[in-house]
Amino acid sequence: MADEHSNPEVEQLNWYHGPITRHHAEALLMSNGVDGSYLLRDSATSKGEYSLSCRCADSVKHFQIGRDGDQQYTFGMGKFSSLSEFVQHFENKPLIGGESGVLTLLKYPYPRDVDEPSTYEKVRVHAEWGKNRASTENSAEGHVHSFASKEGYLTKLGGTIKNWKTRWFVLIKNELKYYKSKGDKEPIRSLDLEECHEVAKEDSVGKANCFRIVMPSRTFYCFANSSQEAEEWIKMLQWKLENLSSSNKRLSTVR
Repeated sequence: MADEHSNPEVEQLNWYHGPITRHHAEALLMSNGVDGSYLLRDSATSKGEYSLSCRCADSVKHFQIGRDGDQQYTFGMGKFSSLSEFVQHFENKPLIGGESGVLTLLKYPYPRDVDEPSTYEKVRVHAEWGKNRASTENSAEGHVHSFASKEGYLTKLGGTIKNWKTRWFVLIKNELKYYKSKGDKEPIRSLDLEECHEVAKEDSVGKANCFRIVMPSRTFYCFANSSQEAEEWIKMLQWKLENLSSSNKRLSTVR
């Protein structure tokens, strides 16, 4: 028996993500989206209605989309015969992000089916709640599975003193940070992947499971405890670089 709330028009949209949570949507858009990326999900509070989650700079805004008796989509005082009409309207006229007053244009639909790495790690989600941006870092709800994020120990070659030291690496969004130990609050260094030229396997330094991260001012050499772990880091970082390149091309086209 078909679900009484199923909607064929919505289900065929490649940016409809079904019953994912608010935090899951935030993790996807903050980890891999850009300003103006958006997705549609089921409303957590009203059956048969939807929530539009849209990335706006460094936060994610959520907008409720209802249905009226004529089966039109309602948003505030506006009515739309289809979600495509709704999106077309707000591609040119910005949404206003609640009390914050931030303006948001719908630019990039975030697809449900993404060519993503096979490795999933937990990330910490930072959500904006009303006027105040509250960190969910210590909340159980703040930990969700999101692709393109990873953490773990790697051993790196020093830049000045050429010795090998084990450090705790964390990859979130477009930054790769490393710390002296797991649990440290301040990183030793943070690498902006938008500046990264290359990530590739490295065989010239005499270490197994080694790879290089080529930055403008320095090449970082790291090795993992196993070939599988090294391969996961390489694939994850390369996937990040490919997505950054694609995003920059889209943005340059818009400009």
